[in-house]
Parts: sequence; C-alpha cells; structure tokens
Amino acid sequence: MSKIKITQIRSSIDRLPNQKKTLKAFGFNKIGQSVEIEATPQILGMVKAVQHLVKVEEI
Repeated sequence: MSKIKITQIRSSIDRLPNQKKTLKAFGFNKIGQSVEIEATPQILGMVKAVQHLVKVEEI
C-alpha cells in the first residue's frame, strides 16, 4: 500500500457530526495539521467523506 499525506485546510465548525468525528479520527485539532497514513480502502472512504475539508497528497 502507498502512503498519503492528509492536511486539514478548512474548519470543522458547522459541519455534520460524522464529518467532525472523521477529522478527530485522523487526529486533527486545528487547520494546517497533517498526518501521513497508509492508503487503505477504509482510510480512502474516510477521506471521501471529508474531501471538501482536507487536502490529500501521495507520498
């Protein structure tokens, strides 16, 4: 599996509860934070749920 870098670029204020929980599951607390994780089908599904709030880059 390849790795991806996910960066939060928009706020979670006024978002649906499942979107807020997804950002928390990635470990985001504020805008600008990044995480590097394996690109599994489960992670890609989570990214799709919040794609308007994050930026994704392949490593």
